[in-house]
Amino acid sequence: MGRPTQWLSLLLLLLLPGPLPVAGMEDAAFPHLGESSQPPPRACPPRCSCPRVDTVDCDGLDLRVFPDNITRAAQYLSLQNNQLQELPYNELSRLSGLRTLNLHNNLISSEGLPDEAFESLTQLQHIYVAHNKLSVAPQFLPRSLRVADLAANQMMEIFPLTFGEKPALRSVYLHNNQLSNAGLPPDAFRGSEAVATLSLSNNRLSYLPPSLPPSLERLHLQNNLISKVPRGALSRQTQLRELYLQHNQLTDSGLDATTFSKLHSLEYLDLSHNQLTTVPAGLPRTLAILHLGRNRIRQVEAARLHGARGLRYLLLQHNQLGSSGLPAGALRPLRGLHTLHLYGNGLDRVPLALPRRLRALVLPHNHVATLGARDLAATPGLMELNLAYNRLTSARVHHRAFRRLRALRSLDLAGNQLTRLPMGLPTGLHTLRLQRNQLRMLEPEPLTGLDQLQELSLAHNRLRVGDIGPGTWHELQALQVRHRLVSHTIPRAPPSPCLHCHIPNILVSWS
Repeated sequence: MGRPTQWLSLLLLLLLPGPLPVAGMEDAAFPHLGESSQPPPRACPPRCSCPRVDTVDCDGLDLRVFPDNITRAAQYLSLQNNQLQELPYNELSRLSGLRTLNLHNNLISSEGLPDEAFESLTQLQHIYVAHNKLSVAPQFLPRSLRVADLAANQMMEIFPLTFGEKPALRSVYLHNNQLSNAGLPPDAFRGSEAVATLSLSNNRLSYLPPSLPPSLERLHLQNNLISKVPRGALSRQTQLRELYLQHNQLTDSGLDATTFSKLHSLEYLDLSHNQLTTVPAGLPRTLAILHLGRNRIRQVEAARLHGARGLRYLLLQHNQLGSSGLPAGALRPLRGLHTLHLYGNGLDRVPLALPRRLRALVLPHNHVATLGARDLAATPGLMELNLAYNRLTSARVHHRAFRRLRALRSLDLAGNQLTRLPMGLPTGLHTLRLQRNQLRMLEPEPLTGLDQLQELSLAHNRLRVGDIGPGTWHELQALQVRHRLVSHTIPRAPPSPCLHCHIPNILVSWS
């Protein structure tokens, strides 16, 4: 048989009908007559979005009643930004597989939230009920919970099983409520030994609550009425890294030498905006940032800082140190101090014997009138020096005052009474601010060698074109000029052409 005949026989075999189907052997997956190969549509509430079988998103639909037709398979349900006033128990009880329930920004009141509302949600891990109208917390939340956000309500009370007996609970947010100490039960976190973040800021607490979880790493208590930390209240929180107590009513008598001494992991402590007159005692060695601004501190004692030898940033702005509140060597224990902030303290000179490794010294709005040859000699590594808005005059700034500051990159002398540029400026300067002084002349000698200077601010002085010596700008090759035209007035002098119109590469900031 030839090759064409073989091909013809093969084609006939392919065209012949196969054997008749046997009952019970149909392929159930194969679409039959009148059926679609597409899966059936998912059950999804009207106007909501259900991108996956376990996700229902009804965000921002102005809903006033809890939607029906939510699939029992839902694990993630978002109802935030609606107008819901209540949660029906019969609807929630169907959704036993929920892991995340987002009710943020509704109108749900405590009356609209039955006590048994969450009983059946045995797998719930994240609940968000912030920005609602709750006057008390739910009496019971599921044991499986990991994150609970009930911030920005009107809550005055929580209950033992609101957050207690939750072994997986990690974060609790209760800020912006109306909680007083009477509204927090002593066993509020019993059985919840994993809580790392607790936010109780912007409430009505008068003292630091006892029996806080020992596992805490971040504790927010700012903007309360706290005047006292009871003895031992922070004795178990050895993992605490951040403690926020600013904007309270703390006084020296509300703290003792043991208040912070057990916090062996503490790195950040904010006590600003209180009523302290001294630096607290017993600060831990691990502390890196201490914020004491806006208190009434009159004296800094070296003995109070011995324990905090690892401190890197000390912020003391807006206190009452005056001329004697920071004696020579008071900060010597802080060998690794990087930044010292002393804004607005009435200091009449630069503090002496500062830590040698200091990198930033911020002293604006004080009464410093003199800068001697050795006032800054102890801090050769300074990179930023801010002496703006003091009382410095050219006659009282020694020509060797900046000689040792070879690492200095930013020098702010704005708002003083200088009539000429200081001598001996460090050659590595990038920024020099001299606006709002009384400069009457610019000479080339003080600017010699400043070939790295990128910003020079001379606004609001008494300079005219004729007051600039020849060659003044010759070495300032790195200046970055901002072309901003301004009009300025020179008192009791005839009008003269604006400086930057004739010398376009002079300054970064003229306004």
